[in-house]
Amino acid sequence: MKTDFFKYQAQTSPHPFALEISKAKGSYIYDTSGKEYLDFVAGVSANSVGHNNPNVTNAIKNQLDAFSHVMVYGEFIQQPQVELCKLLAKSSPTNLNAVYITNSGTEATEGALKLAKRVTSRSEIIAAKNAYHGNTMGSMSVNGVEKQNQAFRPLIPGTKFIEFNNEIEIDKITQNTAAVILETIQGGAGFIEPKNNFLFKIKERCKEVGALLILDEIQSGIGRSGKFWGFENYNVVPDIVITGKGLGGGMPIGAFISSFENMSLLKDNPKLGHISTFAGHPVIAAAANATVTEIISRNLIAESLRKEQLIKKQLNHPLIKEIRGKGLMLAAILESPELASKVVFECLDKGLILFFLLFEGRALRITPPLTISDEEIIKGCDIILKAINKISN
Repeated sequence: MKTDFFKYQAQTSPHPFALEISKAKGSYIYDTSGKEYLDFVAGVSANSVGHNNPNVTNAIKNQLDAFSHVMVYGEFIQQPQVELCKLLAKSSPTNLNAVYITNSGTEATEGALKLAKRVTSRSEIIAAKNAYHGNTMGSMSVNGVEKQNQAFRPLIPGTKFIEFNNEIEIDKITQNTAAVILETIQGGAGFIEPKNNFLFKIKERCKEVGALLILDEIQSGIGRSGKFWGFENYNVVPDIVITGKGLGGGMPIGAFISSFENMSLLKDNPKLGHISTFAGHPVIAAAANATVTEIISRNLIAESLRKEQLIKKQLNHPLIKEIRGKGLMLAAILESPELASKVVFECLDKGLILFFLLFEGRALRITPPLTISDEEIIKGCDIILKAINKISN
C-alpha cells in the first residue's frame, strides 16, 4: 500500500509520515503492524470527541438508513441540517442566529468574505500578517504569508494586512473596508492569543467605520479553547464567525454564522447568491449534531481548561521556552525548528503523534481530542520529555 500511496496519491509535503493506518479508537491510532499511537493531534484539531466515537458513529449509521444527499443546500427541509443550525445558533450570542453549513473551513471563509462584501457594498478586506484561513483562492487572498502565496498569484485583489496585536495599525481600517478577518487565536503563526483587548478594539473600530468583524474559529471554536467559541475568552462578539474542523467529529464540515438579516442578502439580488451541492450533507450534519451534543453534555468545554493546566504542569523542561494557546489548542515552543522536527519524529517512533505548525517551526502542536484522559495526557507528555532529553544529550 505504501508503494501505491507514493505512486498514485498526490502528495502535500516532501516527507509525509506515511503511517499505514488500520483502525483508530478513542485517543489512539493503530498501524497495519498493530503498533499503537497515542494521538496528540486529533486529525489537526478535527477529531474533537475522539476516533470512532460511538455516538457519532451511530448518528452516521442512523442517518444513512434514512437518507443521504437529496438536494442542494437550503432547498429541502432536512432534519439534521435544521437541528445543527438551531444548536449552533442557541450556543452563540444572539446576533449569530443564522447558519450556513459548508463542506469545509476554507469554504466557510469564502462564504463569510462574500457575505461581508454583500452587506457593506465594499470590497476591501483587512487581514493579519501570518494568518491562515484556508487554501482556496479567496482564503489564500487573506492568508498573511507571502512565501505560501507567491506561487499562486494573482489572488483576489483588495486585501491589506495588519500585524496581529499591533494597536497602532487599527487605523488602517477605514470606510473603504468591508470586513476585518482575524483568527481568534492565530494558528499557523504559533497559537498566538490576542493581547490587551486587541479584538475588542478592532470591533470598536469596525463599528466606527461600518465594517464587519469576521472571526475565524475553525481551530479555536466548538469547545477547544475553553468556551464554546474562542472569542468568548476575549470580550468580543464578531459580526460573522467561521467554524469547521472539530465541528464534525472527524467528518468534513464547516459553517459561517451571522445575523438572519445579513444572511438574507444571499438569497436574492442575485438569487442563489451562495449555493453548494453537498453543503450540509445530512450524514455529516448528523455527525456534527452528535459531536456538539457530546461536547456540551460531557462538560468537555470546561474540561479543556483543566487539561490545559495539566499539560503545562507536565511539560516542564528548560528546552521548552513557552507553551502558547488556550485549552487544548496548545503549542510547545522549543529552542529551534531542528529540535522540534527531531522531537516530532522521535515521539512518532515511541508511539506518540505530534505535528508541526505552518509558520512557526519551533512549535510542537498539541491538540488532542477533547475526550483525552488525564492518564493519556501524562503518558504523552512523558514521551515528549524523554524525546527532548534523548535528542539534547
